[in-house]
Amino acid sequence: MREAVLKEAEALPAGDALTPYELTAAVVEAGERKASLGVSPMVARGALSAAFLGAATLLAVTVWTQGLPRVAGALVFPAGFCIMALLGLELATGNFALLPAGCYARRVTLSQLARNWWWVYLGNLVGGVGFAVLAVAALTGWYDHDAGAVGEQLRQLALAKTVAYADLGWRGWLTALTKGVLANWLVTVGAVLGFASRSTVGKVVGMWLPISTFFALGYEHSVVNMFVMPAGILAGAPITVDTWWLWNQVPATLGNIIGGAFLTGLPLAWSYARKS
Repeated sequence: MREAVLKEAEALPAGDALTPYELTAAVVEAGERKASLGVSPMVARGALSAAFLGAATLLAVTVWTQGLPRVAGALVFPAGFCIMALLGLELATGNFALLPAGCYARRVTLSQLARNWWWVYLGNLVGGVGFAVLAVAALTGWYDHDAGAVGEQLRQLALAKTVAYADLGWRGWLTALTKGVLANWLVTVGAVLGFASRSTVGKVVGMWLPISTFFALGYEHSVVNMFVMPAGILAGAPITVDTWWLWNQVPATLGNIIGGAFLTGLPLAWSYARKS
């Protein structure tokens, strides 16, 4: 009787939403595909991902200059993430969850994980800095004049993400780390929910909710900051590259790894993935 019910269920047409088991299987398969990519695709796709996130951040900053509340910027920011995800690009912070899930399912090795994280992170950095250079150039007429209200927002954002932490000493560093953990917990939930539906609309809605929440709460996302910090510096923020990396990029990245791997990827794999 049970076998007949299962066969009948398998014969029914698939719905739009995936079950948690199907979702986790898709996550593991995605991690396996990403682990097998060549270096050039990882770097190129990583650069494009960071550029799209930079454009979305610039859009949110532009919204803030119109006198709208901070949450209004958070409502539009996920556009960049959705574009990146639908194009199948590479985001290191998303891979901080997907590849550990693949490792747990024994479909990805630790050396493949480290290789992917390194090259995608490098590509993200190239794309974030590159878009920052072009974005500020557009705002300033290729550095002929001030960047205006948008530039002031970028300067203040960069200062809040570095000097504000430095003033607190080691507690500030831990604060940036903690915000990195919380940021990538939400961001990787968004990345995972991109597999939760078979339709484009379903994927977008699933990703939009946690991504807008992360941005509205002001948490630290290492790839977003690859645009914010260079853009703020180029717009006139009195911050050195050393300050950027010590008080933001390093703790945010470590926090993103912890949040992605230990709050999303591994718990989902442990709960739903079947080892082969």
